[in-house]
Amino acid sequence: MTDPRPERILLVTGMSGAGKTTALKTFEDMGWETADNLPLPLLDRLLSTPTSPGAEPARPLALGIDSRTRGFDADAIVRRIATSEAHGLTLETLFLDAAGAVLQRRFSETRRRHPLALDRPAADGIARERELLAPLRRVANHLVDTSDSTTNALQADLRARFGSHEAPTLTIMSFGFARGLPRHADLVFDMRFLQNPHWDPALRPLTGLDAPVGAYVAADPAYSAVDRIEALVEELLPRYAHEGKSYVTVAFGCTGGRHRSVHVAERVAARLRATGFSPTVDHRDLASAPHDSFEGQPARRDDTVGR
Repeated sequence: MTDPRPERILLVTGMSGAGKTTALKTFEDMGWETADNLPLPLLDRLLSTPTSPGAEPARPLALGIDSRTRGFDADAIVRRIATSEAHGLTLETLFLDAAGAVLQRRFSETRRRHPLALDRPAADGIARERELLAPLRRVANHLVDTSDSTTNALQADLRARFGSHEAPTLTIMSFGFARGLPRHADLVFDMRFLQNPHWDPALRPLTGLDAPVGAYVAADPAYSAVDRIEALVEELLPRYAHEGKSYVTVAFGCTGGRHRSVHVAERVAARLRATGFSPTVDHRDLASAPHDSFEGQPARRDDTVGR
């Protein structure tokens, strides 16, 4: 039986205009379940559900609560937080705050009315809300002041604090430029600077999965550039994870998508596996028939190798 309670519950609260909506959207992007303005009786029911022995917990849950929440009582919430451990659960609180002048400016710029000052100046609502939320601010595990933060900066802060930083789902792809660029590639590397096995009659029917093709491509003096490409990909992947990107596709292209790109994609995937990544390899055009019209003209041996 699956435990209906999440492994982690975070109450997201704070001043109106301080970034709660942005915060909840960020948690959702990180794979959390989210709910905004959940009535407090439902929260109490959730926290009172007993744990099923041996059950695996659900995804972490971020709950938005503020002065607009039905039945809002900051002191009652603080007491509920204090007793949550008795039910085998740790309840954390994230409080988003900002200077009063900043909040006034934000309400003015968006032309929104403060929820506690619908017919009065926003400053009155801000002062009242700060008073109501003071008990939650005092017990908050995480206090984030967004006075000087942009939306992107707040998202980055929350990912650093709460993100798992798991490696994104990684796809290494080969493709042929003659058949079009892949639509969803994040990084595209052009392998057409390497000598082309297509123009060797013995290699043409083979693919980049065959050792003779790999040896032919690796014999090109420019092949050393692949080392630098591998190093770049290794450097960038943790940054994608830090930014919360869930899927990354690295695509290697040659003219037909059967020789050079396939070999390099396999080589890069092998290196990434050796360093702890788990890429999926997709050879988009490997099954396509070789065609001279796609490949252009063969380079002369005394030329700089090209196609």
